Amino acid sequence: MTQGLEDCDVLVMGGGPAGATVAALLAERGRRVVLLEKDKHPRFHIGESLLPQNLPLMDRLGVRAAVEASAQRKHGIEFVSPFHGKSIRYEFARAWDKRFPYAFQVRRSVFDEILLRNAAAKGAEVIEQCRVTAVDLEDEHPLVTAHDADGATRQYRAGFVVDATGRDTFLASQLGAKQRNARNGSAAIFGHFSGARRLEGQAEGNITIIWFDLGWFWFIPLADGTTSIGAVCPAEAFKNRGTDLRAFFMSLIAMSPELTDRLQHATLLGEVTATGNYSYESRITSGRNYLMAGDACAFIDPVFSTGVFLAMQSGFWAADAVETCLATPEKSARALRRYDRLVRRALGSFTWFIYRIREPAMRNLFMSPRNDLRLEEAVLALLAGGIFEGWQVKLRLYAFRLIYYITKLAQKRAASV
Repeated sequence: MTQGLEDCDVLVMGGGPAGATVAALLAERGRRVVLLEKDKHPRFHIGESLLPQNLPLMDRLGVRAAVEASAQRKHGIEFVSPFHGKSIRYEFARAWDKRFPYAFQVRRSVFDEILLRNAAAKGAEVIEQCRVTAVDLEDEHPLVTAHDADGATRQYRAGFVVDATGRDTFLASQLGAKQRNARNGSAAIFGHFSGARRLEGQAEGNITIIWFDLGWFWFIPLADGTTSIGAVCPAEAFKNRGTDLRAFFMSLIAMSPELTDRLQHATLLGEVTATGNYSYESRITSGRNYLMAGDACAFIDPVFSTGVFLAMQSGFWAADAVETCLATPEKSARALRRYDRLVRRALGSFTWFIYRIREPAMRNLFMSPRNDLRLEEAVLALLAGGIFEGWQVKLRLYAFRLIYYITKLAQKRAASV
């Protein structure tokens, strides 16, 4: 059965953090927004750790109190290095911008539903269990075809399409623009545990990053007592695993004495999940009548918990760009160029660190923090999501990069002696 063709100002594909954010903002501005979500919320999703700079975004959406009601406060980051035989803690309260001294660890099923219901409350038409199957961008007003839970075919003629389909990367795949990140070919495997030993006091909710020979682990404490644990390794490590996922995951955990100790009395809950081809990007972010937001555009290594922050932030930038395209079409090209520039700059702010996080020189710097010239505050500003903090932070981040290269060169010279 095919329903009649419907018109809307904006058709949003995907109801995750990026899609729900842009839908809420545009509906709030009076636009007729239709959001099509393939799943029924609440639904499971990985990526539970937020950044302090998520807080002002949640405030602007009006959802912070609802999120905090079910969240675990996260006051900082702990790095554990077996190569140094110690752990180091960083507190967000010591970052350059002192206004946001904590973030949240969230159940994504709860968090994403809060954002989605908020979009509906602000006027967006949210249709769940409705999967987009085709998008025709040739006409000035794109034609979107989808199938709902009843098997009916729905068609929409939209003024603008926002692709927020996450790792499905609908438009990037359709346009042949998706490409693997050659510098960071990672894969991840993860599961949830009960009974894991946490840090004490205010640090209980901190995320812990634990390095090991093949990569690094995340350790994310959730408010209900569950702990999310995952390993990120080069994709080659997964190709040669030679066993089932659960056994492979436990063998990776066994490689880390620290994590093994924390899980001594823990129980694995549910299934173990693996995700390959972890890092990717789209060569393009937008066209005359569409744009891509959040993971639909790019995803980088999750070591700094950037996923939800970049998704929501891109939702704000996307809403501004789409509104400009609809209200003043003569300014569309400039608005979309600005959107592309902001997304690329945001990704670039993190990737320099991410590409080097496994290198000994970078580990040495993170495990030996010093705040000379306020360099530690600047690095913490970045780790908190402060990607556009101003020239004083940028200058210090460039200084940090210089110190990194000097450290790396000194290590090479020492190794050659």
